[in-house]
Amino acid sequence: MDDMLKDFVVEAMDLAVNVEEHLLRLERDPDNKETLNAVFRSFHTIKGGAGFMGLPALVAACHLTENLFDALRTGAAPVTPIAIEAALQASGFVADQLTELANGAAPESLPAMPEELEHILTNAIEGKGMDAPAPAAAVVAEAAAPVAEVAEVVAAAPAAVVATASADGLDWEGMYNAVVPEGSRVAAAPVSAVAAAPAVVAAAPAAAAAAAAAKPAAKAWDGAERREERPEVRHAAPVKEDSIRVDAVKLDALLEVAGESVQAANQAAVLLERLLQFKFEGQAATLMATLAETLERASRYSTELQRATLATRMQPVGRLFQKFPRLVRELAKDLGKDVELTIEGAETEVDRVVVDSLYDPLVHMLRNSLDHGVESPEARLAAGKPAKSYISLKAWQEANSVMIVLQDDGKGMDPVFLRSKAQQKGLISENAQLSNDECFQLVFLPGFSTKEVASSVSGRGVGMDVVKTAVEKNRGAIHIESTLGKGTKFAIRLPIELSIVPTMLVSTSGAALALPMAVVQRVVELPETFMEVGGAPVLKDQGRPLPVRSLAGSLGYESCSERVGIVVAAPQPYILAVEAVDGTADLVIKPMTAITVEGITGTARSAEGELVLVVGLSFLMDGCRGSVRMAA
Repeated sequence: MDDMLKDFVVEAMDLAVNVEEHLLRLERDPDNKETLNAVFRSFHTIKGGAGFMGLPALVAACHLTENLFDALRTGAAPVTPIAIEAALQASGFVADQLTELANGAAPESLPAMPEELEHILTNAIEGKGMDAPAPAAAVVAEAAAPVAEVAEVVAAAPAAVVATASADGLDWEGMYNAVVPEGSRVAAAPVSAVAAAPAVVAAAPAAAAAAAAAKPAAKAWDGAERREERPEVRHAAPVKEDSIRVDAVKLDALLEVAGESVQAANQAAVLLERLLQFKFEGQAATLMATLAETLERASRYSTELQRATLATRMQPVGRLFQKFPRLVRELAKDLGKDVELTIEGAETEVDRVVVDSLYDPLVHMLRNSLDHGVESPEARLAAGKPAKSYISLKAWQEANSVMIVLQDDGKGMDPVFLRSKAQQKGLISENAQLSNDECFQLVFLPGFSTKEVASSVSGRGVGMDVVKTAVEKNRGAIHIESTLGKGTKFAIRLPIELSIVPTMLVSTSGAALALPMAVVQRVVELPETFMEVGGAPVLKDQGRPLPVRSLAGSLGYESCSERVGIVVAAPQPYILAVEAVDGTADLVIKPMTAITVEGITGTARSAEGELVLVVGLSFLMDGCRGSVRMAA
């Protein structure tokens, strides 16, 4: 794909996504003129670019849809459900064509516009066969020929005709004589030429004639060309471009270099601190002072570079959320359910990689919520609920994390039923004793589904497994809360930025480890002995008893003396026992790809250059336990 076509596809896809959002808004508020104009402008823009790129199918679809919205905004056609449906189908066709182009398809290989789409757009433009007369404004607009058309006809007429058309007060004869050689000049206007003028001139609208007559008579032209002074146009500066498109791979490479420069600066600062413990005299002391100042400046600039690079990767989650209203609308219609999706916090910013990787997980969650969660209108009315169900999608920033919560007001999840289904499918043992939270986690097991027969929406047991895998791949965690008869809430916690993570450095059993600061509340001192509840150690923290869990034991290390506790902000809070806390640091995280170690999500280098293992956020949120084990 050449660069011009690539730029067109990127910009057109952004417009197509906005069109869907506007159409769904228009469905709720048909009289919104601003939305009608916005849709018209988007299709007009796409059509212009498609025509320049030689994409006839896109041009045809956009042209018809543009005609439809021109009729809608002028009142020539009503905003009906068939008009909205036609526009949505056109938007889908445009998006499909753009997607094929983005995937490398040649422009000449794109399919033509389907006849069904042309038919539904034509019907919508005609008001679905309505017999009502066109509004008066439309009739006047159709009857009123622009003055420019009259001028064009006159300009195209023979010279003799031009010379005679002086009824409007202009000295056509003088103007003609000023621009032709002497031998070709005319002395008088022959009457027959007037009769030969095109009928269009004679049929000029009364309004245009009245407007022309109202103007003061123009002076005879002396052949000198004069232009009206318009300084604001003449001196207007070209439009300034305030943004450019940069390949994501280049941004990733830049971020990696920025992160490594920060790490190098930190290591240099540690080495300098150790050097300053020695005594330097004379020229050596001066050089050390200059070195310290230079390294401090390099460290400050590398930190600023890192911060600026991170800012270029941040994108609002609204870019992701705006794709979902149409998905919910169409799926709800297919399932025969009345569902409204509300979105909050679309301006919350998160790493670009997170935005791109969350689309599939959120689609799976929405589909499951629509299929399994919310009930049919009849079932809701029978249960004393409103016929319409609601799904909310919210995002907000919390410390160094981003929270994304999907919640519905459906029938909720039954932990007993989930456990029995898992036992029937052989996913857990018959004697497994699980808490309600652990039963909710069963939905993330590969192969788990509560449906007996798979449908086009769900039932194959792969959706929620994909969700958990994608969230944990981004070093996040997902938690489920559900109440029978009231609904279900999925809460996803993700780091705002993936590559550089604020951490607390700890050590236990001889290993250097890093814990994400997103779950660290505070550090407490642990006693020699603990109270026990059910054989497990418990410590009171701010008046509440919290279980104490060993980090070394959870990771399979040798036992050691762990006298420092870290209060972990998990759905079920607990205290994590470690041997020592060594401080905090922003680490450049490298994902582990060659091997998989439960509880460890990546590696990093400390300021001293020591290898540090990064403990996974999901592992900590689950109470330092892996997911519910499948049966052997």
